[in-house]
Amino acid sequence: MREDTKTRRQAEIETAAYELLKDRGYRSTSMLDIAKAAKASNETLYRWYGDKNGLFKTMVESNARATKAALDAAIRDDVDPLETLGHVAPILLSMLLGDKATSLNRAAAADESGELGATIAVAGRDSVFPLIEKLIGRGLETAALTAPSAGVAAEWFLSLLVGDLQIRRVNRTLPEPPGDDVCARATAAMRAFRKLCGA
Repeated sequence: MREDTKTRRQAEIETAAYELLKDRGYRSTSMLDIAKAAKASNETLYRWYGDKNGLFKTMVESNARATKAALDAAIRDDVDPLETLGHVAPILLSMLLGDKATSLNRAAAADESGELGATIAVAGRDSVFPLIEKLIGRGLETAALTAPSAGVAAEWFLSLLVGDLQIRRVNRTLPEPPGDDVCARATAAMRAFRKLCGA
C-alpha cells in the first residue's frame, strides 16, 4: 500500500474512532466497531495499531504532533525560550481545547478502567511536558529566565496558559473558543509568565 493511501486510510479510521468515542465512550467502542464504521478490515486495524489502546495512543500522538514539532525544532535550533513558548502557547492551547482532545478526555473521565486516561497521559502530557521543561531549562542556564527549577516553571507556564479551561470543556460548560480568544489567552499567559520568570 502506498504511503499516502495508508495515511489517508489512517485519517479515516481515526475520524471514525472519534465519532464512536463521542457516541459510545471508550469501553463500548470496539476495534470491530471502528473497522466497520471506517469500512476497513478488523485485521488491518490490528496490524497497524496492535490493539484498541494502540489506536487511541496514535490518535493522542497525532493530536499533539504540532506542539511537539514546534518544541523539538526550538530545542534543536537553540531559539530563544520565551520566543518559542510564545509561539507554542496558542498551538498547545488550541490543541488542548479542541474537539479531538475534549472527546478523548470526556471518554477517559467516563472510563473506570483508567486505560484511556493512562494512554492520554503517556502519549500527551508525558511527552510534551518534558520538552517544555527542557526549553525552560535552557532559559535558566542562559539566565534568560529565573525560577526555582525548570519543572516548577513549566508547571507555572501550563497553569497560566490552561487554568481550568480544559476541565470546563470536558464538563460542557465552555464551548470551543475561537482562534482569537485562544491567541488572546496565550498572549496574556505569556505576559504573566514573563513577569513571573523573566530575568
